Amino acid sequence: MAEQPQPISPLKNFFAGGFGGVCLVFAGHPLDTIKVRIQTQPKPPPGVTPLYAGTFDCFRKTLVKEGVRGLYKGMAAPIIGVTPMFAVCFFGFGLGKKLQQKHPQDILTYPQLFAAGMLSGVFTTGIMAPGERIKCLLQIQAASGEVKYAGPMDCAKQIYREAGIRGIYKGTVLTLMRDVPASGMYFMTYEWIKNVLTPAGHNVNELSVPKILFAGGMAGIFNWAVAIPPDVLKSRFQTAPAGKYPNGFRDVLRELIREEGIRSLYKGFTPVMLRAFPANAACFLGFEVAMKFLNWLVPNL
Repeated sequence: MAEQPQPISPLKNFFAGGFGGVCLVFAGHPLDTIKVRIQTQPKPPPGVTPLYAGTFDCFRKTLVKEGVRGLYKGMAAPIIGVTPMFAVCFFGFGLGKKLQQKHPQDILTYPQLFAAGMLSGVFTTGIMAPGERIKCLLQIQAASGEVKYAGPMDCAKQIYREAGIRGIYKGTVLTLMRDVPASGMYFMTYEWIKNVLTPAGHNVNELSVPKILFAGGMAGIFNWAVAIPPDVLKSRFQTAPAGKYPNGFRDVLRELIREEGIRSLYKGFTPVMLRAFPANAACFLGFEVAMKFLNWLVPNL
């Protein structure tokens, strides 16, 4: 059984979660750029070496060609989305827990926490899908050398002009398929590891910041273990030319497996896993620091 955390002010949760999300993007975006470039690079013709031999080759080539700024391409879109996204994410998780409680003091089981986490994934998709679409397009255009979009807003305007609101939300179903089970795993794992790290006779809310960071980092790794296959499909689908995959993700899945085998569903595994721990550790560090500051600044809010 998992112990319930203390109730948190939704307003404090909004600001602390937003700050945590900004920390996550700053810590994790370089490896996210590499992940998307590896996932979306075309299959080379026979006898031709691929554009990137792997994670470290992609990192080196990006750094040499574009400098440190190249690793942060497309970051404005997720930064703009993280504050409301993290607020909505934690709101969805809290609501999911509350809906399953008969009494306010009920302790939820791990499957119930998983279900509450899945609800948070549903809540965040509306914000995540457009940001992910814009981010992926900006990340791959830098690698291709063709500059079509001047930045996130220009990218959003051009997509809207070409395909309307459906173009902005291209890949929403795949974002749902990625985030719903992955969010369930994320929150359940976080609560589980916190409970494992809590000594007998102590409260889970007394955990030290390093233990919180470890729980958050490991939750990030479990989250991505579930999320990578739909994330590969989503990256391919969101960056494909209009009309390439008329049947959506089924066409992407068929093409990937036919051309590159089942292992292609785990493209970008190394940068994802290298990013998952520090990015989520940074997120929880930001969240804890912001929450402590808010509790000091406005204790009764």
